[in-house]
Amino acid sequence: MKEQKILINGIPAILLGEKSDQVFLFIHGKCGNKEEAKSFAEIVCPKGFQVVGIDLPEHGERKSDGVPLYPWTVVPELKKVIAFLYRYYSQISIRANSIGAWFAMLAFQGKDIANSLFVSPVLDMEKLVQNMMQWAAVTEEQLKTEGEISTDFGEILSWQYYTYVKEHPIVSWNTQTCILYADKDNMTERNTVEKFVTSHPCKLTVMQNGEHWFHTEEQLAFLRNWEDEMTD
Repeated sequence: MKEQKILINGIPAILLGEKSDQVFLFIHGKCGNKEEAKSFAEIVCPKGFQVVGIDLPEHGERKSDGVPLYPWTVVPELKKVIAFLYRYYSQISIRANSIGAWFAMLAFQGKDIANSLFVSPVLDMEKLVQNMMQWAAVTEEQLKTEGEISTDFGEILSWQYYTYVKEHPIVSWNTQTCILYADKDNMTERNTVEKFVTSHPCKLTVMQNGEHWFHTEEQLAFLRNWEDEMTD
């Protein structure tokens, strides 16, 4: 498979597949990188697509570039990336993991997106932050007063982040979207997924006994089969 490293407005990216007018933008989740796009490209490039994977801030080749993984930094970057892709492709689709799906929806609301494939997506970040506050026994008043609070499960709760989330809800996501959800996902509750699916043009697939992070041999096989089926 043809592979080329490129820069998109200074963002490290990887371009996979033969020249086409159709492309999937692959957006990884936390602890991921642009190279994760390769396994997806193996499925869709033979079907006539190209795939572009990018490194989000603090990930891949950007671990030391000083740009933080905050929505107010990621969203402008993603808007520049898709503006670049619009110059070269007539059809753009999205393949995103976890928080990458939330970033995609924030950045691409109202954009011309052909299809979206979301794996373990964060669909309601406000609810997720509130859940984390409960896990850490932190109130809104405490968070507002202290600004940032470290948790024993490795996350830093931020009043600025929480305020941004509440002020930027996903209000218009009209793209045809396929969601792969694991029934043991500890980041997004089942009722949150079902509420999103009933409110948007979505097709939901649930993996029984799956986890938020698809990583076992069985989970990865399920994921690949789903990607293949959803892109036929």
